[in-house]
Amino acid sequence: MKFAVKTLENKEAGSIELDDSVFGVEVRADILHRMVHYQLNKRRSGNHKTKGISDVSGTGKKPYGQKGTGRARIGTLRAPQYVGGATIFGPVVRSHATELPKKQRALALKTALSAKAASGQLIVLDAAVAKAAKTKDMVAKINALGLKSSALFVCGEELDHNFALSTRNIPLINVMPSDGANVYDILRHDTLVLTKEAVENLTKRLMA
Repeated sequence: MKFAVKTLENKEAGSIELDDSVFGVEVRADILHRMVHYQLNKRRSGNHKTKGISDVSGTGKKPYGQKGTGRARIGTLRAPQYVGGATIFGPVVRSHATELPKKQRALALKTALSAKAASGQLIVLDAAVAKAAKTKDMVAKINALGLKSSALFVCGEELDHNFALSTRNIPLINVMPSDGANVYDILRHDTLVLTKEAVENLTKRLMA
């Protein structure tokens, strides 16, 4: 499908052909749901841990005899019923990552791109380049594009240095190279802005 291309100043810059197999697939909420869970599970550090009975510092001596005291049997003061004792079945350091087939991950990215295109929340720029690193000038250009809320700029393989510096202090505006494009970041921003180079890179990546 044909899609209009704009400049950063919100002027017409021709059009581009978007591949229907990447930007025109059926929007499936179940695939997006699986992918978001996959990404969020993978980023969890998993470094939570409580001390088991072998980790608690303290004596290993049996406090009193097994029989004859009229009290409950006890083998160690590091038992969980004592203050400062162990935690039984507490969390341990582990990976929270879950598995998702490669084809489903690719389909999820296609679905996210298609959802933005179908809802009118996709903008294609000819390039994301700034002559100077000035936040004030970039804010004016972003306002000219009609970006009133959160937006994600996906550029080419490498970010333009001045463009990256100009946008980094603008609230709700994020910039990343095309290799970093992912479902979670696309969905959590209201508008997706792709450069022509990003469209080519994503199409090549998802058609491979």
